[in-house]
Amino acid sequence: MHLPALRAIALLVLLGPLPALAGRPVEVEILDRTSGRVLPVYWHEGERHVAGEPGHEYEIRIRNRGHGRVLAVTSVDGVNVITGRTASPDQSGYVVDAGSRLEIAGWRKSMDEVAAFYFTSLPDSYAARTGRPDNVGVIGVALFREQIPYSVTYERAAEPAPVAQSRAERNSADSAVGSSRYEDRLGTGHGEGRDSGATYTHFERATEEPESIMRIYYDSYRNLVAQGVIPRPHHRFARRVPDPFPEGFVPDP
Repeated sequence: MHLPALRAIALLVLLGPLPALAGRPVEVEILDRTSGRVLPVYWHEGERHVAGEPGHEYEIRIRNRGHGRVLAVTSVDGVNVITGRTASPDQSGYVVDAGSRLEIAGWRKSMDEVAAFYFTSLPDSYAARTGRPDNVGVIGVALFREQIPYSVTYERAAEPAPVAQSRAERNSADSAVGSSRYEDRLGTGHGEGRDSGATYTHFERATEEPESIMRIYYDSYRNLVAQGVIPRPHHRFARRVPDPFPEGFVPDP
């Protein structure tokens, strides 16, 4: 059941208009706030993945390059970032104006403050500490168009290509064989308070179901290499440093 439209929340700290560019009308990226860099995306079996650094704070950036406002219902580790409830697309979200960028830096604690997102061990994640560890390791954004009284053409976001095996199926298979290599996989912690002003706004969804759901999976660089998401580095052409005093006697040639 949908919440009342007035429950939708819009950040007051939206940046100014962004130039309209061709391509996906709504883009999502992850910024490492500690290093100041946008995390590169690794595509694997039709899904996006990023490598997080334990202890680093991060934020979710949502850019709306379309012609109308959108509602972005956002979750981290299967938890709604505004309400803290187990996430569902019909819950509260952030409204992003046309040509604007929204920055979500943490779990919303009030209309003025969030608790910072940071990469941490799975047991320390907010989801695990509240008894919901099953979906740790994914960021989701469900996007809705706004219902308006006149006709506007929207470019529908492209859906990712079908995958042979889902993320849930792969996790299940890992558990079945007793794999321990992902025991140290990353989750998102409930960090220190950060200023982040917000206000309520009216938003009527054009459809019952989201126009698209964008997913970004995350884990440590080491684990993504182990999973085959990031190709293993090749050392074939790495320069070997010679040792002037190796041990041993002179062997026969």
